[in-house]
Amino acid sequence: MMLSQLFIAAGTSRSIQLFSLKQFLLLLPILICSLQSVAQQDIELAEYYYENGQYEQARLYYDKVYKTNKTNKVYTNYLNTLIALNDFEEAEKLVKKKIKTENEDGSAYVQLGDLYNKFNKKDEAKSQFEKAISSFTPTRNNTLRLAGEFTRINEHTYALRTYEKGKKNNSEGYSYSFEIANVYGNLGRFDEMIEALLDLILESPSYLQTVQNSLERNLQLQENFENQELLKGKLLKRNQKYPENVEYSEMLIWLFMQKKEFGLALTQVIALDKRLSESGYRVYTLAELAAGNKEYGTAKKALDYLISKGPATEYYFMARTEKLQVMNQELNESPAFNRPAYEALAIEYETTISELGKKIETATMLKDLAHIYAFYIDKSDAAVALLRETLEIPGLYGKVQASVKLELADVLVFRNEIWDASLLYSQVELDFKEDPLGAEARYRNARISYFTGDFEWAQGQLDALKASTTKLISNDAIDLSLVITDNFNMDTITAPMEMYARADLLFYQNKFDQVSLTLDSISNEYPTHSLTDEILMMRAKMAKRLGDIPTAIHFFSKVTEFHFKDITADNALFELAEIHEKILMDSAKAMTYYEKLITDYPGSLFVVEARKRFRALRGDQIE
Repeated sequence: MMLSQLFIAAGTSRSIQLFSLKQFLLLLPILICSLQSVAQQDIELAEYYYENGQYEQARLYYDKVYKTNKTNKVYTNYLNTLIALNDFEEAEKLVKKKIKTENEDGSAYVQLGDLYNKFNKKDEAKSQFEKAISSFTPTRNNTLRLAGEFTRINEHTYALRTYEKGKKNNSEGYSYSFEIANVYGNLGRFDEMIEALLDLILESPSYLQTVQNSLERNLQLQENFENQELLKGKLLKRNQKYPENVEYSEMLIWLFMQKKEFGLALTQVIALDKRLSESGYRVYTLAELAAGNKEYGTAKKALDYLISKGPATEYYFMARTEKLQVMNQELNESPAFNRPAYEALAIEYETTISELGKKIETATMLKDLAHIYAFYIDKSDAAVALLRETLEIPGLYGKVQASVKLELADVLVFRNEIWDASLLYSQVELDFKEDPLGAEARYRNARISYFTGDFEWAQGQLDALKASTTKLISNDAIDLSLVITDNFNMDTITAPMEMYARADLLFYQNKFDQVSLTLDSISNEYPTHSLTDEILMMRAKMAKRLGDIPTAIHFFSKVTEFHFKDITADNALFELAEIHEKILMDSAKAMTYYEKLITDYPGSLFVVEARKRFRALRGDQIE
């Protein structure tokens, strides 16, 4: 509502003359609100048209709005609108007015220079940038704001000069090292960037994580070998120059971990542990990381160092336990079975247990030793006795007790004491219905039904387990379910499948001569049965287990050649790739098999691991 309308609303022209000051004051708030409402509406319309790229309409409103509202947002949108409309003269006038009214930090000169650049006036732009640097008062806020303006328009060299002036005329004790380092990074001057960031650590060790993040972001250490070496060289020099500075050692350790050079990292970690007289927590953490990355040699060296510190130290017990687990894991992942190595490992377990004792804390260690006894060195009697003794340990935790029961049941299956094993599996399943342990027990009980020829019951249990939250259990259930589904039909003869399941049990029990005889019987009596590919796979795995690699390759190859549409083909390809990679050391051939698996069987459970190994063999940097 305009002022004239208010007067008219008050009455006639005579009434206007008599209009009192009191009445006017009463109406003044309404007038102000009305004007504010109109102004707000203009701003909203200006922004609406601006955001939708309708610059002609936006300008109509900004021309009016900017007269009374000179906020940064309105100014910036107005300037961008004029630039979008190619109205250089008005845009220049707008920025020059800004310089006259407020430009303590020099940012308006940057905006004018940016405007000149947009209209290809390079010399004028350079002149304004120089004015910005020469004219601004180098307080911390002004320095950061002006440099930020230069960075916004990618004028990084001028941003660097701004920081240098701020640093030179510094009265606030702020070094700008981090900001200068980032500008060097933007300019690709990585040598100087690294020096600035390492200086920052000298200023304050609390910047360690910030420096690491910046280096990773700018140098792309995972992919760029040249930058890795550049940083490594600078860190080694700093470490020598400032031996008392722990952070430079930590930076070296961090870099080696980035490069997955665990051996070099271990050297630094041990040196730091000794220098600071630490408890060994860094060394233990590194051992776990190395083991997780299958760097078993480094992991064992780290654990040996902790063990050498003596029984009174904090990580001694954990190091003894972890070393046995690492050795066990390394052997289990070896493509070829190595009985002497397992016998040596059993002695390591026995020595450690003799020192530490049979108690709650060593129960898992006892279980693992029993597994080695039964499945790898033909001491199943000793395994059963040790597991029963473990179950008698007072106060044994529920889940540990259940895992020991599962192991005992597995050994009983190995000894052909099937129904005693089934009873133990059932106990664990009942006690841990909603836990992965219960699902594992259910799977192993279903496997017993399969071994004994009760395929319908086994199939029902396996189907229920396919949805298991534990991926490994789910995959095992899927594999066994597929074997039954693919080869068993109640409407035809059941003998071949029963014979194959019996051979599978014999394989589990390491009775390989009997496995061969049983498989021969199936092949002779039912030469065209659908189990042919499974029989070839079992023969191949048996040959591999016995160390007969040429025979293993022969049978795996027959599966991939003649049964490429069957459920075992992807498994056979993976086995062939692994044999060539880890036993025959033929990387090129291994890559061929991995690539074929990835290409021909994209839905295989082996694809993720095959792709990872293929990339590693090709030399890719893998996180």
